[in-house]
Amino acid sequence: MGILIKGGRVIDPDTKTDGKYDILLEDGKIKSVAKEIKEKAERVIDASGCYVMPGLIDMHVHLRDPGLTYKESVESGARAAAKGGFTTIIAMPNTKPVTDDRDRVGYVMRKAEMLVPIHVLQSGAVTKGMEGKEPADIEGMVKAGAPAITEDGKSVMDSGVYREAMKEAKRLGIPVLAHCEDINLVQGGVVNADANMKALGLKGISNAVEDIIVARDIMLAKETGVHLHLCHCSTEGSVEMVRQARAEGVSISAEVCPHHFTLSTDDIKTADANYKMNPPLRTKKDVEALRKGLEEGVMDVISTDHAPHSAEEKSRPIEEAPFGIVGLETSVALTLTELVDTGILTPMQMAEKMSYNPSKILGLGRGSLAEGKPADVTIIDPETEYIIEPECFVSKGKNTPFGGKKVKGQVVATICGGEVAYARSLEEDTKK
Repeated sequence: MGILIKGGRVIDPDTKTDGKYDILLEDGKIKSVAKEIKEKAERVIDASGCYVMPGLIDMHVHLRDPGLTYKESVESGARAAAKGGFTTIIAMPNTKPVTDDRDRVGYVMRKAEMLVPIHVLQSGAVTKGMEGKEPADIEGMVKAGAPAITEDGKSVMDSGVYREAMKEAKRLGIPVLAHCEDINLVQGGVVNADANMKALGLKGISNAVEDIIVARDIMLAKETGVHLHLCHCSTEGSVEMVRQARAEGVSISAEVCPHHFTLSTDDIKTADANYKMNPPLRTKKDVEALRKGLEEGVMDVISTDHAPHSAEEKSRPIEEAPFGIVGLETSVALTLTELVDTGILTPMQMAEKMSYNPSKILGLGRGSLAEGKPADVTIIDPETEYIIEPECFVSKGKNTPFGGKKVKGQVVATICGGEVAYARSLEEDTKK
């Protein structure tokens, strides 16, 4: 008899619905959306006072599987995603070995189908071994289910090789997800290049490291016609180049991560490796540009770049510790606290950037609460206030600069394919 979600504020960018409705889920589909549904259901969820959105989609997640499962695995990452409200996540290919052929894509997809409660899709590497020398078997990976290719963690520095891979992606109808970083300019940097970080004695990474490759990738996308999606944009320059490229008709989209629209280098008081990420936290001016880009629709997507590491790795000196922080279990709260509660985004824009737009870019046919669509639904209580406690994360990774931060907004339930993948427990409620 399915699941009946009662009395929530249904926010659906696809149908432009924003109001109090009931939703009935049956046989893995959305059966009906109406002001009042009187049909009986096996389970009834009272969503009063909650946002009911299409299942959230994270385009940028590191699951570390295969080869680095002490940091994260398909199972632990998917559970963390479900707790964070995500019904679909896209795993990055910088694993050991690199996910650069159909068998390795198939390994993750099969494991996810057997073991986890949400959709896990595996992206493929752009080049063999992520060495930047020769395009990988892109067609084989797409046939195995890869929705995109990416060299995330680095850029393909050989523009000729990258152009050939882009042409193949265009032929196959998939986007290229671009990590924009001129490795020749990094030169051992670990944080942003500014006065704050210089005062801490830390070597910096300038905005040009990102901006140069953003410009190059836009030019290659314009030439090849492929859809270019820029990952984890962090600079004012990136926002302006996306704005200009779209005006010129380039097929382009771009994402911003919660840490980049929340924190600046003003927040880094000590050389704490939990503030070490790639790209690094930038200046307040960059943060404001990113927020404005999100508000104006220049930046289409909010993704996490969830990058778990072990406690031992992140306890090393910042120069030696790996880049990256976790984000699956904090993304909803940070977006609500920093963007929705402050009036930068409406709840509808939040749903667009965390579900509808990612689905469109990847061609998933999700991100909607229309009748007949897959029963992927996220229910969020926007008023609950609490303190972020990393030790309570489901993810194996606890590496975050947000420990102890007071936030507003919590996932109540995550429903994937008509099945409850996560539901907030009464025990969790009593801790608030």
